[in-house]
Amino acid sequence: MRTYQLLGPDGPYRSPTPGTWGGHRRTKIYGRLDCPSAHRALTRGHYATHRVIFADEPTALAAGYRPCAVCCRDRYTHWKATR
Repeated sequence: MRTYQLLGPDGPYRSPTPGTWGGHRRTKIYGRLDCPSAHRALTRGHYATHRVIFADEPTALAAGYRPCAVCCRDRYTHWKATR
C-alpha cells in the first residue's frame, strides 16, 4: 500500500491518502496544488526543497500557515482581516 508524507500541526506523518494543499516551509504560505504562483516558483527551482503537503486546509492553518493571496484570494482576505 502506498503512503504519502504530509505535514500536520505536530510535524510530518504518513497517510494512505494524498494531500490536497501545498505549502512552503519558509514562507509559511499554503495554497492549492495547482496554484499558478507555486507552479512558477517550482519551475524556477529551489521551491521544491521547501514544499510541504497538507491533508486539508484546517491542518495547514493549524500548522501556522496562511492562505495564498493568489489562488486563495477570498481565504487570504478573510485571514488578513482577522489579524
